[in-house]
Amino acid sequence: MTARGWFLFSLMGVVWGIPYLMIKVAVDAPLSPSMVVFTRCALGAVLLLPFALRQGGLTRTVRTHWRPMLAFACIEIIGPWFTLTDAERHLSSSTAGLLIAGVPIVGVLMARFFGETERLGARRVAGLALGLAGVTVLTVPHLTGGDARSLAEVLLTVLGYATAPLIAARHLKDVPTLQLTAPCLALAAIVYAPAAALTWPSSVPSPHVLASLAGLGVICTAVAFVAFLELIKEVGPTRSTVITYVNPAVAVAAGALFLGENLTVGIAVAFTLILAGSVLATAGSGGSGGSGGSSGSGEPVRSAVPREAMGSAVPGGSAGLGEPVGP
Repeated sequence: MTARGWFLFSLMGVVWGIPYLMIKVAVDAPLSPSMVVFTRCALGAVLLLPFALRQGGLTRTVRTHWRPMLAFACIEIIGPWFTLTDAERHLSSSTAGLLIAGVPIVGVLMARFFGETERLGARRVAGLALGLAGVTVLTVPHLTGGDARSLAEVLLTVLGYATAPLIAARHLKDVPTLQLTAPCLALAAIVYAPAAALTWPSSVPSPHVLASLAGLGVICTAVAFVAFLELIKEVGPTRSTVITYVNPAVAVAAGALFLGENLTVGIAVAFTLILAGSVLATAGSGGSGGSGGSSGSGEPVRSAVPREAMGSAVPGGSAGLGEPVGP
């Protein structure tokens, strides 16, 4: 890999690992989940729409593909970004980041639900089992602590991130990525605008909260999207999906460093199991391997995509190559 490729890889590992931190800062302010999602989507749309328009044919694209684009927007952004943000009102950012890391694993299962007939093979089955074990280790303490609703919201986010790339791969593969992502972000901003207006804070948030909101929209959405496209050009769609395995480590480190979140033995064990499970579940193995489809959020990934099966299907999700919009 070239120096430029390593730079882009490192950049993506960070910018798709820190959204959980920024979301946590915003909801602890406290800002409403609707306002956080609206701000993120609006900033991303404002920055990306001009580039989508410059490509030409945006109106024709939307008119021709509006049904699958609407489904993609709902399943990749409108639903998951709200449930993830709402969940972080009660869960730590590191817990959320680790659970989202299971998207590639769920993506493998969803791909089969959507009709993939390729045999899983022992390696991928082992990966699914390890990933499930990791999620179990991470969630059991929260179930006993009364956070079941928040866990369910994160799992819904994972399901969305894992499903959206499959929709993109099947119905939107000919749509330019910018012309898919920018309109979807704009639609999400419109959807959340009324709720955001009703819950708008009476006073201006603190500088670090405003910085978190700006970071979510500008860095973790718009800049990350452009950087990911450049990474794909530099190293190819398959190798670019490896960032999926870096993001959880960044999420855990950021939570511990900036928010003082505890690095427990359970988190360490869950991280190891989920990471190993994701690698095995999405790895090819001779005739029985193959790439897992996955999404964030993402995010990715995907299949891949958010995010998750990023190079094959969409952390977060997108068209064509299946690039994720982000976690």
